Amino acid sequence: MLFRSAFASISLSSMVHAAGYGVVDLEQVVENSTYLKAQNATLQQSIKPQTTRLEQLGKELEGMKQKAQATKLSEAEMQKMSAEYQTKLNELNGIQQGLQSKVQASLQVMNKTLDARIKQVAEQLRKENSLDVVLNKNSALAYDAKYDLTDKMIQKVNAIK
Repeated sequence: MLFRSAFASISLSSMVHAAGYGVVDLEQVVENSTYLKAQNATLQQSIKPQTTRLEQLGKELEGMKQKAQATKLSEAEMQKMSAEYQTKLNELNGIQQGLQSKVQASLQVMNKTLDARIKQVAEQLRKENSLDVVLNKNSALAYDAKYDLTDKMIQKVNAIK
């Protein structure tokens, strides 16, 4: 009986000692990531020629449709226009597929890089603050705001080059 009572008090005292924790708003870290902003700007710049060409092809295709509907074309003219339309449509589809692949690949690299940076900084913050765990703020049901490390996380993630 005495043994159980001593064991129970040891177990209770270890449970009462709360683990050190910190919380981080990951959405805010992502929104304020200078890395992501720079990468997105670079990506937008790199795909600008293709998106400009897509807009141009879209206008050309629409113009061809309107011309075909508005004017009476001979069979030969209709076949020629149809072939030209199909060529432009194939080009448009090819550019769209290429862009989609490029953007998806870029996003995967960006996400992987940012994820690694966030984990690196979370571990750094955990050690610097002698914490047992750093949690996603949005997953916590309740927490004391004094444990919020979001601003520190943003600063450190943005400092990584």
